[in-house]
Amino acid sequence: MENMQILVETNLVLLLAVFFFFLLSLLIWNISLHLDLKKIQATNREFFKGEKVKNMEEILLDQAKNLKALDKDIQELYKISNEINNLAIRGIHKISAIRFNPFKDVGGNQSFSIALLNGKNNGITITALYTKEGTRVYSKAITGGDSIGFPLTEEEREAIKMALLSEDKKKK
Repeated sequence: MENMQILVETNLVLLLAVFFFFLLSLLIWNISLHLDLKKIQATNREFFKGEKVKNMEEILLDQAKNLKALDKDIQELYKISNEINNLAIRGIHKISAIRFNPFKDVGGNQSFSIALLNGKNNGITITALYTKEGTRVYSKAITGGDSIGFPLTEEEREAIKMALLSEDKKKK
């Protein structure tokens, strides 16, 4: 025990220096942790600004509810978009009209052919032939850009071709 006492007495300054260094290290570490805690608290104040929330679990549950509601809205919008797309394909939006003179001896281009087509190139052609005796009107069903039951005249083919080209010009 005397040896230990002598050892402590001779190295007391060294022991006090080590203890002081250890104490100073702990103080610096404590200050560093305190500054980090202040940064985290400032971040939390910004994150929870304006809300009275007790914990993160409530925030996450609220966000999950919001995501479910948004997903439901997105699904509804997707359904509506598909319905609009189907209506757009079925609606007539390719239109063309050609005036012509079917008889060389009668003056004026008073006869006409009109092509009315939808997105799938289905629709009708309407042709009116003007003569001195009167006007005759004909219509033909069009499927896929061509008539199935009746042959098309040159003017009706031209009207269909122009209707198809008018749609291509709109896309550009």
